[in-house]
Amino acid sequence: MVVEAAVGLWSGGLALVADATHMLADTGALGLAFFANSWGARPRTAKSTFGHRRAEVLAAFVNGIALGITSVWIVVEAIERWRMPRDILGVPMLMTAVAGLLVNIVVAAILTRAKQDNINVRAALAHVLMDAMGSLAASFAAICVLWFGINRADAVMSVGIAALVAYTGWRVLKETVAILLEAAPAHIDVEAVGDAILECRGVAGLHDLHVWRISDRFDALTVHVTLAKGAHGVEVSRDVALRLRNQFGLEHVTVQPEAAPPGELVSLRLRRDS
Repeated sequence: MVVEAAVGLWSGGLALVADATHMLADTGALGLAFFANSWGARPRTAKSTFGHRRAEVLAAFVNGIALGITSVWIVVEAIERWRMPRDILGVPMLMTAVAGLLVNIVVAAILTRAKQDNINVRAALAHVLMDAMGSLAASFAAICVLWFGINRADAVMSVGIAALVAYTGWRVLKETVAILLEAAPAHIDVEAVGDAILECRGVAGLHDLHVWRISDRFDALTVHVTLAKGAHGVEVSRDVALRLRNQFGLEHVTVQPEAAPPGELVSLRLRRDS
């Protein structure tokens, strides 16, 4: 990152500076990921009953915002370079871009062997792959400048790198915002979950069904079930939790059994909150 930034400023190659800026965002992301993983591993307390698992999500969220800001800056600078092309030293720009590409390939290989079920590892790998494409774009821009004298190619490639940066940030933000807003996990069909609960023996109805994600790989569910006549609340709760774990992989399940109101017939249907 430091080498690309220094050579980019010296040679006048915006594509190198853009790629270095992307690496700066990645460096911050990796630092946040390291801090978040360490913080998230702390045991839960009386005040933080779920522990500190959301630290990883918050770290990824901040990183996504940083990537968005970075992409805007690159585009603004590229437009200025297009209007007023600058002299660019093609040889050092090309050598540095190729070296950056090789480094990114090595780092990507290392991260590929790491855990792929961790949101921060996936984010870091995505950033490195985008960096590799950025170095490739910078190499192409340097070739255009060095061999064909097309200095505006640097501005065009910089916009392409900015698009990669923005896309990476959007993907990270999309996933983390869904978690922070406690949306239902994408891989879980809430309707199917409700139907599965209603099919359990002793369940006459249900309401207040909530499925959300505490953090990556930690899904939770709460539900109130109305008991059929003669059903035992403890047994029904156990059966519901067991079915949800086996069918949907939900481990953190809270079932609140309730007796049917006296004199009322409870239909076997999913009752929604207005």
